[in-house]
Amino acid sequence: MTNPTRTRRLFTAQQKAEAVELCLQEGLSCNTVAQRLGLPSSSLARWVRLARIDRGQAAPGDQGLLTSEERAELNRLRKENRELRREKDFFRLAAAHFAKEQLPPRGFA
Repeated sequence: MTNPTRTRRLFTAQQKAEAVELCLQEGLSCNTVAQRLGLPSSSLARWVRLARIDRGQAAPGDQGLLTSEERAELNRLRKENRELRREKDFFRLAAAHFAKEQLPPRGFA
């Protein structure tokens, strides 16, 4: 169970990059670097995996994963898709409303 008063630590892009470089260029393990820098080892391992994918050095199990640029583009396209669907639904409802007003009244006249 998580502690509700515990806040999530945020790391700058520079802090992440420096930690990743210690792992990749110095050949140190994620656990060693994480202990030295006081980072969660799972976070550092994720940053290293993503950096390898971005550099085209993905591990065999990581083949087919998206680079940072591809993830950003996918998020942008998903957002655009949501907006377009909302607009389409709005115009569909508006067209139905105006079409209904154009119909003659029902019943006996």
